[in-house]
Amino acid sequence: MFKDQVDITVTSGKGGNGMVAFRREKYLEFGGPSGGDSGDGGSIIFEANESINTLIDFSYNRHLKAENGKDGLNKNKTGARGNDAVFQVPLGTQVFIRETNELIFDFHFKGQREIIVKGGKGGRGNVSFKTHTNPAPNISEN
Repeated sequence: MFKDQVDITVTSGKGGNGMVAFRREKYLEFGGPSGGDSGDGGSIIFEANESINTLIDFSYNRHLKAENGKDGLNKNKTGARGNDAVFQVPLGTQVFIRETNELIFDFHFKGQREIIVKGGKGGRGNVSFKTHTNPAPNISEN
């Protein structure tokens, strides 16, 4: 079966949440903040492949998702970044925004890669908000 036009929905990964944590050690009088930053979300990437000549695979999987970023951890550990989702499309594929009918990208050469939807930015932990006037912040970014 040959399919040359499909409507799909793409969702990039969300960034994780920053962590609020404090150091508590026996011989350390003032521990301070130790909440880590979170990881960024994954992106949706299309790559042109000359061995594919139809969009039939997209008609069965109409919602494409990338992985979310992991939350920050205590001890100032950064959360893992979400994996990008790479999908193969045939040469000559054009990507449009459905609502505005605006052309985003046109694939002409094999191996051509384009980020269709960029992943979300991860939040900062409470270590990032430490200042001279606020040495123990109790906030983080989502």
